Amino acid sequence: MRKIRLNEEWTRLFERYRHEHQHPMNKRLHKVGIPLILSSIPVAATLIGLPLAAGLFTVGWGFQFAGHLFEGRKPTFVDDKRALLIGAMWYLDQIGVTVFEETSA
Repeated sequence: MRKIRLNEEWTRLFERYRHEHQHPMNKRLHKVGIPLILSSIPVAATLIGLPLAAGLFTVGWGFQFAGHLFEGRKPTFVDDKRALLIGAMWYLDQIGVTVFEETSA
């Protein structure tokens, strides 16, 4: 599979995200929260799935915010909304599915 090559700016964003997600409990909670949030998107595409999607989304964000209590810092997306996409990339990297490559500094 071809990997997406991140430019320098997105590489810096990814490195910042990694730096701000170091606490082991935060990492564990994000590994649960991010897939719940991401799975809510296709589930919400069906009218009947909307209540389930709302639950997945809400619980997923609960895990995210709880993780940041352990980390002791605010979520990265508060300052930069691109972190929402970076979070999905971070999750894939954490589970060993790297679909991108970083630009060398």
